[in-house]
Amino acid sequence: MTDKALELRNVSVVRDGHRILDRVSLDISAGENVAIIGLNGSGKTTLLKLLRGDVFPYEDDECEHYYRIFGQERPNIFELRGMMGVVSMDLQAKFDPATTVREVIGSGFFGSLDVFRGMTVTEPMEELIRLRAEEMGIEDLLQREIECLSLGEMRRTLIARALVTDPKVLVLDEPMTGLDIVMKSKFRRMFDILIDSGVCIIMITHDLTDIPKKIDRVIMIRDGKIYADGKKAELLNDRVVSALYGENIVVESTDGIYRMHMV
Repeated sequence: MTDKALELRNVSVVRDGHRILDRVSLDISAGENVAIIGLNGSGKTTLLKLLRGDVFPYEDDECEHYYRIFGQERPNIFELRGMMGVVSMDLQAKFDPATTVREVIGSGFFGSLDVFRGMTVTEPMEELIRLRAEEMGIEDLLQREIECLSLGEMRRTLIARALVTDPKVLVLDEPMTGLDIVMKSKFRRMFDILIDSGVCIIMITHDLTDIPKKIDRVIMIRDGKIYADGKKAELLNDRVVSALYGENIVVESTDGIYRMHMV
């Protein structure tokens, strides 16, 4: 197995003639925990789609380029989704409101949006569903329909779904959007616990407050390019963050948690 989860060299993604990602070069090691930050529309979610194999690079003949996920240039999508669990707001919206928590979690085994006829959930799978639900603190909600869940409960359900196949990497796309300050603190602690247990996290966010203590590497994206890449302590300061967001921003840190506000 390669020691690289992601390798990009001069990779572009083009949509309607516009470069969403523009000749990006980036390595993320297997086992590394990373936060990818930037404004909405900067290219963060397109990078997630590259990770998932949902989009492929633009074939640019002007420079040498390649794209590898776990060492594979054209990874098998089904194998890839077993190695990489993803939690995103757009995924949340795709489930039928009448789907139960158990069915959402179980669908992670099949990469589907439900457990459909012809899909056999074995007893070992059922045990993993119960285990992941217990780890997320939602074991008492397994028979509840998701339309009856709070936002925090739904996010925990999606995380349990992502973890049910024991992925090598957990990718979180804006996982705390819409959560209140108390719930954000609980989620940060939960992600730190997952990292300590051996789960590798790639978090995509626009809010510094979302970044757990255990994530030390920050990749900044602006206008489809890598703007900066390094340690939190080196990049999360007034000067760099203000330049990234194009506004006068003050960055504060308390006990390893970063916050920002405009001046």
